[in-house]
Amino acid sequence: MVEGARRATGTIPHPWRLKIENENMSSSNTTEASNKSLEKKRRFLTAEKKFQIYLEAQTSDQPIGQLLRREGLYSTDLARIRQQVREGAIQRLGVKPGRKQEQVNLDAYEALKTELQEKERALADLSVELAILRKKTNGGSWDR
Repeated sequence: MVEGARRATGTIPHPWRLKIENENMSSSNTTEASNKSLEKKRRFLTAEKKFQIYLEAQTSDQPIGQLLRREGLYSTDLARIRQQVREGAIQRLGVKPGRKQEQVNLDAYEALKTELQEKERALADLSVELAILRKKTNGGSWDR
């Protein structure tokens, strides 16, 4: 800082200015560190907890603001939870009755996928061989 000030103005800054600038710089570093320690960590609510909050907001006689303060939430969080519950209910209730679709294990899916690719490759090779054999038997003509 001294060198830059000397080059720009041609004079040396007073020592008390340097002391104040150094104190300001060091205090800003400590305030940044203390601000980071004061920041709240993000909370992730489980689906069970969200549903419990939803039910309590729907059925409770106490004000919603009191519930939100107790849980450390904002009104937008409650609105988001209500929307998620609504979407989940619509999705679950929209399922038609009948046999449930079976879920395939991921390993079994990968095995079936590789098997299908191998069979497609073999089919492509056989179609090339068939085309070559037809060409040889028909005297070089593609017409039959």
